Amino acid sequence: MKEFTHISFNVADCRKELRKFQRLLNSSDELSEQRDLLPFFRKNPSLCALIGQLHPMLMVPDLVAHEYDLFGDFTCDLVIGDSVRQTFCFVEFEDAKKDSIFQKTSGRATSKWSNRFEQGFSQIVDWMYKLADMEKSDAFETRFGTRSIDFMGVLIIGRDKYLSASENRRLKWREKFVLINSQ
Repeated sequence: MKEFTHISFNVADCRKELRKFQRLLNSSDELSEQRDLLPFFRKNPSLCALIGQLHPMLMVPDLVAHEYDLFGDFTCDLVIGDSVRQTFCFVEFEDAKKDSIFQKTSGRATSKWSNRFEQGFSQIVDWMYKLADMEKSDAFETRFGTRSIDFMGVLIIGRDKYLSASENRRLKWREKFVLINSQ
């Protein structure tokens, strides 16, 4: 089982890492999860901490784990935690390619959700199920230092430059109205 690493968020480091990320984004129109994104985030802890703050209750990101095993059933690409508030953000990365979010289908006017998007979303559903199922157990407390945590999942996928106006509206609607475990 991978353990959490203690980190200290540093604004100056985060600015440098954001500039490196901008260079990565500018280096290619399409980025691979395995070849580009996962290795990049393994080397940039302050940027990982910043991602964790997508969770509105995660105030001081001080824990990070890459490829974190969830009780032998699932693996999260990245987990960021606030050990004091017992708050965690679970992150799934997918490719940043033209068809990562939507796919054009012949004979159909409206693009469909991509398999990659649906797979990433389903992984988050499975994580939320597993965390809820294991909560209050000794194994849960061993991993998180408590028997109950505040948690949310985030899917990082695609490039907005490939989205049409209608696809962007569909994505924003799904983000706002489709909930997992009331989140």
